[in-house]
Amino acid sequence: MSAPHLPFLEEGMARWPFAPPNAGVALDFAGSPPQLGELRTLVRERWAGLSRLARQLVRDERRPLSGWSRRHRWAASAAGRDPAGQVLGTGPGTLQDAVGDWFHRPFPGGEPPWNLHLLRGPSDGEFTLLFRMHHSLLDGRSLTTLLRALLDGCAPVDADAAAAPPGELRRTPAPGGRPGLLTTGSAVPLPGKGERRTAYAVLRLPPELVRAARRHPGATTNTVFLAAVSGVLRSCLLTAGPTEAAGPVWLSVPVDQRPADRGDFLGNAFCNVRLSAPVELPDPTARLRACAGLLTPVTRPLGRAEKLLESAVTALPGPAQALARGRLFAPAYAPAACTYVHLREAGRTLAGRPLRRVTLVPMVPPDDTATFALGGCARGHTLSVFTNSGAEDADLLAESFRHELTLLAEAAAV
Repeated sequence: MSAPHLPFLEEGMARWPFAPPNAGVALDFAGSPPQLGELRTLVRERWAGLSRLARQLVRDERRPLSGWSRRHRWAASAAGRDPAGQVLGTGPGTLQDAVGDWFHRPFPGGEPPWNLHLLRGPSDGEFTLLFRMHHSLLDGRSLTTLLRALLDGCAPVDADAAAAPPGELRRTPAPGGRPGLLTTGSAVPLPGKGERRTAYAVLRLPPELVRAARRHPGATTNTVFLAAVSGVLRSCLLTAGPTEAAGPVWLSVPVDQRPADRGDFLGNAFCNVRLSAPVELPDPTARLRACAGLLTPVTRPLGRAEKLLESAVTALPGPAQALARGRLFAPAYAPAACTYVHLREAGRTLAGRPLRRVTLVPMVPPDDTATFALGGCARGHTLSVFTNSGAEDADLLAESFRHELTLLAEAAAV
């Protein structure tokens, strides 16, 4: 019996039309880099028996080539495949170098679509572990589950819990103000500075700045993050000319669907929801208050209409792709995506080497949109910005985010 087709979300990512659907997380450490053999031994011990890491992505060859694109399946690798074989030493080089190369290159067929790269830092006494993956394989919560298991004092991932599906319950923001599936709003003109191409920027956020911005009553890191991104988009709108958007500006935000007892599930268990960015409010504190309740979730069963829609879109990928390009990936659908991943580590070292930073590498976003990704650990937060509208845009938007965060911090001190 052949393996089933990919579910709706994973099939959609397998057909991502803007670049290979690669994503990842980088962990920066202080200390001498481990030997490759030492790292492989740790991976072999901590990730043994995880069937998800042995899967290969294949196209369905039974369907002839036509306007109806072939669907994808997961194929099991040879029994006993060693995950340590996916650990690669790549020598010196910056994260930006890796993003410009590996994240635009498809994974080869015939092997699991993931690697753990050991990057030596620009100077002695620092190194990076970079987990690169095809996004159909794993989501951000899966990555933190895997990477946390490598740290000192943490238990290995439980193979049975990792394979237990999370079920059909859906966690979504409380009702009110959410758009329909095909509802669009306003596009946000990005700076468009420099040659039109993908651009990736990394900004280390001073811990004291984030702490100061969180001093507002009821503020969390997530609400501060959404408020700062909303301020960035407001600045883009004002720079472009009009003082008000013609319609709502939607932020695309992933919401984890794992119930409390399925936290170790490996795969994709999230749904993207769209939230209204309060770009019409001139005051940073008012924008923060408006973001306060946006992500308060409720849990409900997956509706019958939702099941039918997902089945139809997945079964008819050709027409669905045309629809997606024209509507679901349009800048007016969601001008910005916001992802926040925090590595809540029980240990803060890798074989005694202190963890310093967590940096996210999201997929290349749809044309003329931006992705803001916030990675956090006990030592602080790092912002990543991915764009494809201009070579300078990612840096410009990252600096605008720092400015908005500073305004929130200053307002909290008053």
